[in-house]
Amino acid sequence: MKKNDTQPLAAIEPPRRRLVRVKMRRRGLNYGTLYPPDGEAKSWWRALKNALGTSSSSFVNASLAQLQAAARLPDGMVSEVAMNAAFALIQCVAPKNEIEGVLAIQMACSHSAAMAALGRLTSPGSRTFSAYSTAAATLMRAYAQQLETLRRLRGSGAPHVKVEHVHINDEGRAVIGNVALDQLSRAE
Repeated sequence: MKKNDTQPLAAIEPPRRRLVRVKMRRRGLNYGTLYPPDGEAKSWWRALKNALGTSSSSFVNASLAQLQAAARLPDGMVSEVAMNAAFALIQCVAPKNEIEGVLAIQMACSHSAAMAALGRLTSPGSRTFSAYSTAAATLMRAYAQQLETLRRLRGSGAPHVKVEHVHINDEGRAVIGNVALDQLSRAE
């Protein structure tokens, strides 16, 4: 596929970073010990910090615990695959600081929970169907709001208003030039 028949589409897409992955030794249904897949602990820890937008090891530890709590398969076991999928989503967001990191973690957890709820819609019973469909809809709405929050957070400050046309009636008054709020209150 080409864009404008001049360049291949892959040539204009930015190169993707190598994703941080985790390996897990399961320590029960709800918890596992995480370790680097290649054995390089220091570089892996730096990559985790970078992926979460932080320089704090405590933030990384807390984030890993939160992700493990949310990254469960529909049968309830913590999943290495779900953890790596959550990290892929977090790295796609590319948080620049801890605030964006928390938001990215919440987005990954909301998405994971919504997909788990959708996966359980096949359960028998109308009450169960209704509960899971309501939960999935609520979680997907939360994800969309989190995405909008991220967009606003990364926005460029206050919006600017540019007035292009001004109509003044016969008895109207107008001020021409740059006007600050303090100047208007003194003029009255």
